[in-house]
Amino acid sequence: MSAAPAGHARASFDLKNASLPLISVVLKTSNLASLSQELQARFGDTPGFFDNDPAVVVLSAIEQDSTPLSFSVLLTLLKHYRLRPIGIHGGSAAHREAAAAAGLMDLPDISSSAVAIAASEPPAPAPVAPAAALHPAAGTMVVDRPLRSGQQVYARNADLIVLSVVNFGAEIIADGNIHVYAPLRGRAIAGARGNANARIFSTCMEAQLVSIAGIYRTSEVALPNDVQGKTAQVRLLGESLVLEHL
Repeated sequence: MSAAPAGHARASFDLKNASLPLISVVLKTSNLASLSQELQARFGDTPGFFDNDPAVVVLSAIEQDSTPLSFSVLLTLLKHYRLRPIGIHGGSAAHREAAAAAGLMDLPDISSSAVAIAASEPPAPAPVAPAAALHPAAGTMVVDRPLRSGQQVYARNADLIVLSVVNFGAEIIADGNIHVYAPLRGRAIAGARGNANARIFSTCMEAQLVSIAGIYRTSEVALPNDVQGKTAQVRLLGESLVLEHL
């Protein structure tokens, strides 16, 4: 059999750059019992909120904590809630060594779609600047096509306007507000980098999930009758999401 002529051989693979959206799990304590309690309180006993989403464990807040962190216990806990940890960000040398032994990569630079969980001890919080001042939306992204299951759109440092249907399984993310002038059936995450003043609007609210500044509500909790399928907004009031008919 003759070899293929030079310049005409077909490559068996291609190498291309990829941007992988990650869920950040921000640990503010080494107490995994506290994390377990917060996960149970937020998501309940039945996993299913996540869908084997890749996750990075952010350890910057506990870098100076000398308490050993059991990565085997942490991975088991996160996998129970259908998160798929692939690496860590930040932390001490001991954290990085233990993480490597557990098969996690050290990710010095990450770009995440949202902060998912922040487990912390209960000291009184220090005053912080308003979230809108920390992460202002600088522009607007407009999407005029339907979004199918598995598709994701992220408006970084911007508001997001969608002019067509967001189908179940699709995900729209914005650092600012989200406006959907069509049925919203997938996942909508506004204020993705901490803007608690962000809002979600839709002319037909049927969302699988809504989130503002890391506070989530899933379709496992039925939408109010005056919101389901109607023009509505979602806003954050304290630590609770408020859904209102417009």
